[in-house]
Order: sequence, then C-alpha cells, then structure tokens
Amino acid sequence: MRLVFDISIRLNVLKTTYMKKRILAAIGAMVLAGCSCNNNSKETDKEMITDPMGGPVVEMVTTKGVMKIRLFNATPGHRDNFVKLVKEGFYDGVKFHRVINGFMIQGGDPLSKDDSLATQWGQGGPGYTIAAEFVPELHHCKGALAAARLGDYANPRRASSGSQFYIVQDENGCSHLDGQYTVYGQVIEGMEVIDAIAQVQTDRYDRPVVPVVILKAVLEEQEEAVKAAADSTAVADTTSKAE
Repeated sequence: MRLVFDISIRLNVLKTTYMKKRILAAIGAMVLAGCSCNNNSKETDKEMITDPMGGPVVEMVTTKGVMKIRLFNATPGHRDNFVKLVKEGFYDGVKFHRVINGFMIQGGDPLSKDDSLATQWGQGGPGYTIAAEFVPELHHCKGALAAARLGDYANPRRASSGSQFYIVQDENGCSHLDGQYTVYGQVIEGMEVIDAIAQVQTDRYDRPVVPVVILKAVLEEQEEAVKAAADSTAVADTTSKAE
C-alpha cells in the first residue's frame, strides 16, 4: 500500500476555494490559541518549533539548496533512527517523490533512486516501522519534519514509516495533522528551499517533473570531522613539501 495520507485528509487539503481557505484560517487560529507556535507578523503563520531539549542537526543538501534540520530529543525513537539512516548514507540520492504546494514535500523512499520503479515510489522503506511518538508541544509548523505512514485503516496504531518523511510547507494546510503524524524535527536554516521545492512543476501523481534529489545528508558533527581531516591532510602535505 502506498505511504500516503488518508484520502479524506488529502481531499480537505486540495479544496482551494476562497471560503475553504477562510474556514481553515479560522480553525487554525482557534487551534493555535495558547500553543507553542504563536501567531506573529502574518495572520495565520506560526513560529518555528523550538524544542528546549534540542537535538542533533542534519544538513540536507538538495538540488534546490541546503536545509539544516534539528531533530528533537523529545522523540528519541525517530531521532535515533533518522541519525542512523543519515550515517549510513541512506538518504543520499533519494528524491522528493511527492510535492504538493500549499501542503508539504515528501521524501525518504529508497525506491525513488530508481526511475524505472516510479510507479512504486511511496511504497519503499528500510523494512520496519517506528512506534508513534506524539508530543503535544510539537506541532505542524512551517518547516516541521514529520514521519509519513500508512493510513489509519491499515495502521491503527499510527506507526511511522522507517524512512519516509515530509516537511511542512504551509502550516495552515497541515495543522489538522497534529496528533496523527509524529513531528520529530524542524528546519532551522533554509526555509526558502522548502518553498522552492514546493513550487516545482509536478505531474498528476504529485511527482516533480524535474527530479528534486537529496544529494547528501550528513550530521553536523560528521561534516566537522570531515573538514578537520581535510585540514589535517592539507597541513601534512604542506609540511612534507617544506621538508
């Protein structure tokens, strides 16, 4: 079964009449009253999630730019799994296979590395799921990283995909997903990259016409170690030449 949101949710998101937008904005305002994502300069925009417990940061380099994503310690199962996959290079070469402007961008399916398997994109993963970790303080704010999953009928416990994720592009279109899909991270740099990906041309299956690829995903500590090793090699070469 394809890893997608329940059809009822999808239909609600895709209704784009003026009245529907006004209703969603009003509902969003009521739901957000008193939560950690406060309204600011824009009528219905919410601030980025900031988990006081922090967590590791992943740099995700895509063909549309670079994003830095902080993972939350409040969701240790999802945090540790994402870190493991990043260290293994699991996401390198994976595409954003499902993109809906005004909603979210979805990736993480290893099958998307193979264009000949395009009809199966959205069905792949590492072969396991992760138990849901719903944290009341973590919402579908813009830039929130959340886990994709099978729908409730096939997945009543709402367990997350072992690798597929989505990043919120429009919080107004995703706020109703709070408490249904695990939010476990937040884009802290590169918000413009989310919009750039969301605005690409897509086909009738919401797949980008021109592929958007994750070129490399790396933990910041890994990146620093690589740079340190490169600097050390350069110094050693310089010293050797000097001798």
